[in-house]
Amino acid sequence: MAEAGPTTNGGGIGAILAAGDRDFLVRNSGEQVKISSIEASPVALYFSASWCPPCRRFTPKLIELYKELASQGKSFEVVFVSSDQDEEAFNAYFAKMPWLAVPFSDSEGREGLDGRFKVSGIPHVVILDAKTGEVYTEDGVEFISEYGLEAYPFTPERINELKEQEKAAKDNQTIQSVLGTSTRDYLISNKGDKVPISELEGKYVGLCFVVGGYGPVDEFTAVLAKIYEKLKEVGEKFEVVAVSLDSDESSFNESFAKMPWLAIPQGDKMCEKLVRYFELRSLPTLVLIGTDGKTLNNNVADIIEEHGFEAWEGFPYSAEKLETLAEKAKAKAASQTLESLLISGEFDFVIGKDGAKVPVSELVGKTVLLYFSAKWCGPCRAFLPTLVKEYNKIKEKHSDFEIVFISSDRDQSSFDEFFSEMPWLALPLEDERKAFLKKTFRIRGIPSLVAIGPTGQTVSRDAKAQLMIHGADAFPFTEERLEELQKELDEMAKGWPEKLKHELHEEHELVLLRRGTYGCDGCEEMGSTWSYRCDNCDFDLHPKCALAEKKKGEEEDGKAAEEAPAGYVCEGDVCRKA
Repeated sequence: MAEAGPTTNGGGIGAILAAGDRDFLVRNSGEQVKISSIEASPVALYFSASWCPPCRRFTPKLIELYKELASQGKSFEVVFVSSDQDEEAFNAYFAKMPWLAVPFSDSEGREGLDGRFKVSGIPHVVILDAKTGEVYTEDGVEFISEYGLEAYPFTPERINELKEQEKAAKDNQTIQSVLGTSTRDYLISNKGDKVPISELEGKYVGLCFVVGGYGPVDEFTAVLAKIYEKLKEVGEKFEVVAVSLDSDESSFNESFAKMPWLAIPQGDKMCEKLVRYFELRSLPTLVLIGTDGKTLNNNVADIIEEHGFEAWEGFPYSAEKLETLAEKAKAKAASQTLESLLISGEFDFVIGKDGAKVPVSELVGKTVLLYFSAKWCGPCRAFLPTLVKEYNKIKEKHSDFEIVFISSDRDQSSFDEFFSEMPWLALPLEDERKAFLKKTFRIRGIPSLVAIGPTGQTVSRDAKAQLMIHGADAFPFTEERLEELQKELDEMAKGWPEKLKHELHEEHELVLLRRGTYGCDGCEEMGSTWSYRCDNCDFDLHPKCALAEKKKGEEEDGKAAEEAPAGYVCEGDVCRKA
């Protein structure tokens, strides 16, 4: 988190916002407001645009904050500085905002503010003292998102005070301080009952962050519910509290109805606070609180995902208990066979192109890639031609090789259309084995390739990376084979120049360096072991690209449904100037 710190902009808000002959701002009604009449302080300059998805997500938070401060009679003003490309878009976006704006027609004034505050990405909020022009923070988006109303008046002193309060709260943490507020000392059940937080004292408590309808969370909570009931059955003092990240109550109610535990009321500000407090990074997440109210583990979800229902035996996940779980998992992995993975009851087959059943027994003794993919997934569609090409190369030399497609498609027609492009086998779309395989190999994203060796043991959980780097030469995807390939590359590297200039990076000389896995800035494919690199610019080229006479590249198929204007790139929660 960036530190808050004051910066002086002499002349106050008038000197900052006035431009040329313009000495006014506008409201969405068209009314002109003299800058000199602004008495509110602090003032937030809100750099944003309607085409920017992260901006559209942040604007409602800022509107809520603005209205809450106004209702409390606290002095605060916002000035919208638009990066929209046309006045129609500006007007439609500004119509939702209850504050002021720099007129869209004053492009010079807007660009001047962009330059003055070195705005490189949006949404961006600069908060300053209206009288002196002192900048309290240029991290307004971060502070408003994390602290909300508590951050007011957004001075460095207030932000530092909040940080100290958080540190003190963690040092003196209790189950009441984690789950309760000054106005709420209870949780709710899915039947609508209010349960005092005091009833959880002396128990282990799992805080489960949930989003209704999100597949990985739904799958995780289904397993957690079984563990929860088992721990209750054996007499463990354990409770789970759902922390909802849903934006609407109906979605929360639908998912909470399936949960046998308690929850913080949907929409309670404590839910957002706990996201920051426990530094939530991914979903699913299950924070484990000990019987003394202190945090034992910031996330035991990985343990439950790895061991499934059997994870209950490791509760409360002490080092000793985890060692026991690991030994059991190791023994289970050692006994793994292709049959144990692909046969379940009467399901002892995979299917070919014509729907013909191929017995799993015909795959035993072969190297088999389990290909997790789907037609709706753009990266999957982009990866498929490469996989088909390398598959055919491997099959030409090795008959003891096969791929089994495990689809995440949502309907039969999509499955059939995508599978028609593949020369290998598949599990049927509505097959119960798919969920087991995804859980076993902890598939969190697609496309994904898991390599099973001739003995039925897992030889690689990331065969996709090996295939992208080495192509068909990666077969049979074992560690021994990777070591051989690295030795071959090391021998070849002895004949390569230590430095070179390249037309794709004329600014600096490229130096041959040993590297881990990286992305080539030439062909945009993955590389490993050796790279021609510029550390100053974080630029890498495959040796094959750097040493080739001509650059080879491919244009990506298709474009995003909604693109940022020229000069901007949207990634994650921010749209940045390219």
